[in-house]
Amino acid sequence: MTTTSGPSTTAALPTDLEIARAARLRPLEEVVEGTGLTPEHLEPYGRHVAKISTSAAVDLADRPQARYVLVTAITPTPLGEGKTTTAVGLAQGLALRGHRAAVALRQPSMGPTFGIKGGAAGGGYSQVVPMESMNLHLTGDFHAVTAAHNLLAAMVDNHLHFGNELGIEPHSVAWRRVLDVNDRALRNIVVGLGAKVDGVPRQAGFDITAASEVMVILSLATDLHDLRQRLGRIVVGYSYDGEPVTAEQLKAAGAMTVILKDALAPNLLQTLEGTPALVHTGPFGNIATGNSSVIADLIGARMGDYLVTEAGFGSDMGAERFFDVKCRVSGLRPDVAVLVTTVRALKAHSGRFTIKPGHPLPDGLLAESPDDVRAGASNLEHHIEILQSFGVSPVVAINAFPGDHASEHEVIAEIAEKAGARVAVTRHVAEGGRGAQELVDAVEAAAEDATQPRFAYDLDEPLVDKITDVARDVYGATGIDLSPAARAGLEQFERLGYGGFPVVIAKTHLSISSDPSLLGAPRGWRMPVREVRAAVGAGYVYAIAGDMRTMPGLSQHPAAERIDIDEHGEIVGLS
Repeated sequence: MTTTSGPSTTAALPTDLEIARAARLRPLEEVVEGTGLTPEHLEPYGRHVAKISTSAAVDLADRPQARYVLVTAITPTPLGEGKTTTAVGLAQGLALRGHRAAVALRQPSMGPTFGIKGGAAGGGYSQVVPMESMNLHLTGDFHAVTAAHNLLAAMVDNHLHFGNELGIEPHSVAWRRVLDVNDRALRNIVVGLGAKVDGVPRQAGFDITAASEVMVILSLATDLHDLRQRLGRIVVGYSYDGEPVTAEQLKAAGAMTVILKDALAPNLLQTLEGTPALVHTGPFGNIATGNSSVIADLIGARMGDYLVTEAGFGSDMGAERFFDVKCRVSGLRPDVAVLVTTVRALKAHSGRFTIKPGHPLPDGLLAESPDDVRAGASNLEHHIEILQSFGVSPVVAINAFPGDHASEHEVIAEIAEKAGARVAVTRHVAEGGRGAQELVDAVEAAAEDATQPRFAYDLDEPLVDKITDVARDVYGATGIDLSPAARAGLEQFERLGYGGFPVVIAKTHLSISSDPSLLGAPRGWRMPVREVRAAVGAGYVYAIAGDMRTMPGLSQHPAAERIDIDEHGEIVGLS
């Protein structure tokens, strides 16, 4: 690892939108030249976006498989660690080295784009472009998910209105409606008010579209037939006899598949340096898988030498689900895991600073202090252990900021190397692929040491044991505490034949534990499980450990206030 001799004096960068707008984009036919994709595989959406035919997964299947690189991170902080920028910068760096590389990412949700977080196209000189298209609608996949999901919700209420032939117990209906907007007022609503012809009154609510099981199904489906079967298995509620009622029984799955037919095809964009970017689906990282689609990875893994993909939140969440859920479906196994961290994030995990979104950073956070970095390093060490437990070789990527100091980078390197991880400083935000060359070196070396990855549990274990395995072996808990309702739910799921499913634990992303106030690497705690639910179409059971918000709210001054059209008809304020 190389370090700087002191704080960087890099001049302030233009805004992400200014950088993206100044880029000269290549024709997409040139972007995919030599990848095996042909013009016949591409369906253009304007000049610089296209759909990739799902047939490409079959047509490219005989090509050699690329090195598969997962990008994850330490426990997120309000500062942002830069997983997407690192994934994009690494792909650009690999291409600059002479490798044929591609990057596969989730599509941003417009809720966060107009809320606090902003878009998710990367940053600086490591972005996916056109960034306006990526952050706003793209090819309409999110709208298709919204329509398909809400069609099923409408057919549930319609069935109740017309006599309830299937005997659905109204209080058991768990299929809420969705919308790709942050709107806290819709979290809990009552439907069916008004005259008798307006339906059966019952309590319901809205989730954000990214939290929809339909979104997860789209991300896990391997082809159109698989999509159709998964949609049919969706459980919307239970009968008075306790039996599941499915979308197939409501005769909704066929129409839902028709709505989603085009959305099943991944979207093709490019990075600022012309590297292919496959952008597809956007499942929530809290209650779902938090990963881009299986079908995009199946295509991207045959397009060249390296495929870089990203998992949501930290390695305890998105990466764990990447291994235990996504990889089991795709059959792909990663060769390398890149763990993104920053000096500021490790200082935040020390617990010595109070950081509030929208407020100036504490002066102490920006001052040179290797001791503060070391105080938060337990979080980094735990995430290295998590990745090693899955059998992959971790590479710690220090996403460098202009205010970092060499002494602080040296502390991170010392800690990472002592834990058995490679480490590299990367400056891809300011320098693009050129700034990621040290990271490329580390990834190339780690790929040569690739071993057979492992899972956190065996699928034939009882559900309660799978949940315990993740809580204990991934999160560091001493065990789990099931509520009576959760225990009864797991017993019911085993009886219904869901015992062979993988598990997802819905918990806070702000801590490795289930308590958002516990920083670093908490030990000696037990994970409470208050409720369990089955996403039968997606094919997993999820345990709820904490209070999960599946419909975000807007802040007092959301990003939407700053986004507009200027006198030239150009978008301004998008980030």
